[in-house]
Amino acid sequence: KMAADTSVEILQKVLENEILQTTKVVEEHLDAEIQKLDQMDEDELECLKQRRLEALKKAQQQKQEWLSKGHGEYREIPSERDFFQEVKESKNVVCHFYRDTTFRCQIMDKHLTVLAKKHVETKFLKLNAEKSPFLCERLRIKVIPTLALVKDGKTQDYVVGFTDLGNTDDFTTETLEWRLGCADIINYSGNLMDPPFQSQKKFGTSFTKLDKKTIRGKKYDSDSDDD
Repeated sequence: KMAADTSVEILQKVLENEILQTTKVVEEHLDAEIQKLDQMDEDELECLKQRRLEALKKAQQQKQEWLSKGHGEYREIPSERDFFQEVKESKNVVCHFYRDTTFRCQIMDKHLTVLAKKHVETKFLKLNAEKSPFLCERLRIKVIPTLALVKDGKTQDYVVGFTDLGNTDDFTTETLEWRLGCADIINYSGNLMDPPFQSQKKFGTSFTKLDKKTIRGKKYDSDSDDD
């Protein structure tokens, strides 16, 4: 019992020491930064301020450019011809191939509406699969709903049915956001190795970042009842 107590005490001391060391490093870093600022003359500070303003201005201009190209809202496009035009002018595009009679497409719509507002860097579109037979054939879309993820005009990846989203109709918007983050089609700030599935039990904790080949493969053998 005493030996166990001693090891706990030692461990505690080691941990406390680690925390102190980390705090010390952080404080030293902060001190160095403050000192650097203190030693700056007015010209250097003005230069720093200008650079910051320039960066903000650039970010704002970029956002305006995206908005002018139809980013920031989830839109339906009327035809296949529009699809080619839309993907040509934007670097990142998510296009939902849907069908009016498929209930799961409405679930997808709900999440994409939220994500379109949040991720202005990506264009979010929907296209009626029945009105776009050529595209569906060319992109080999066999399951509805399917999201085609287009980067620099090329279809890089697909989200087919809800297989990658926890295999459930009530997946969260965060889960879809994570999946799009895995494809690098949006700027994802979370941890890709930690999927936010509602029920981890179903997968076990080892289910992490998906292999793209597996995702593509699922397109042909998806168990969705909307084939």
